[in-house]
Amino acid sequence: MKKLHLLTTLLLTVLGLIPALAQPGRMPGPPRGAQFDAVTCKLFGSHQAFSTTIEIQTSGGREGDVTMPGKISLDAGKSRFEMNLSEVKGGKMPAGAAQHMKAMGMDSMIAITRPDLKLTYVVYPGLQSYAAMPAQTTAGEDVKPEDLQVETTELGKETIDGHDCIKNKVVVTGKDGTQHESTVWNATDLKSFPVKIVTQEKDNTVTMQFKDISFDKPAASQFDPPADYTKYDDMQTMMQTEMMKRMGGMGMPPAQH
Repeated sequence: MKKLHLLTTLLLTVLGLIPALAQPGRMPGPPRGAQFDAVTCKLFGSHQAFSTTIEIQTSGGREGDVTMPGKISLDAGKSRFEMNLSEVKGGKMPAGAAQHMKAMGMDSMIAITRPDLKLTYVVYPGLQSYAAMPAQTTAGEDVKPEDLQVETTELGKETIDGHDCIKNKVVVTGKDGTQHESTVWNATDLKSFPVKIVTQEKDNTVTMQFKDISFDKPAASQFDPPADYTKYDDMQTMMQTEMMKRMGGMGMPPAQH
């Protein structure tokens, strides 16, 4: 019974934490900043292939203030986001859950989005498993980049992490007239790369800050799950099956290949 209680706590934590940090309308899925739709990609201008560390901060949502560091790579709309759940601060994660996830091999997570395949991969290296799920679309993903218009208004100049930046209001407008407004700090010494982006989404403020930026094209292999990992068709089955294995096995369904 004690094992079952721990299993339930971990399952609810992992399945609950990810949607709580996800972009509105995406459940379950990688957190805001982990997936770059067409609207978000427009904020990076000509920079459509790069790797960088990222810190995502959300405030004002149901989960309260949350800070989450990670690494992200982007190439022509495909993205890879790496994070460690034990490094997430704030939110409503149960006490001790991070330690339990680390012990179960579930602290490290990689989210890979493939718009070309209409798939999202959620990879757990500690479990040597991944879930391959149909990508849930938002309005920003249903349009092509060329269908979007960008209007930039300079707000001033500021220094972010030692980089001289031009602070801009950027409004991305779709063919249907829908507007998405962000505040963007473009670093003059990094070819106008946006080292900081702040977006307001209803009651939720999302801040993304980027460091250690590399403009080298990421390897194509970064956008595929490891071939020798076990594949599942959804997050819940993967979590249940893999955690049951590590807790002695309780007759959960086999992996889906």
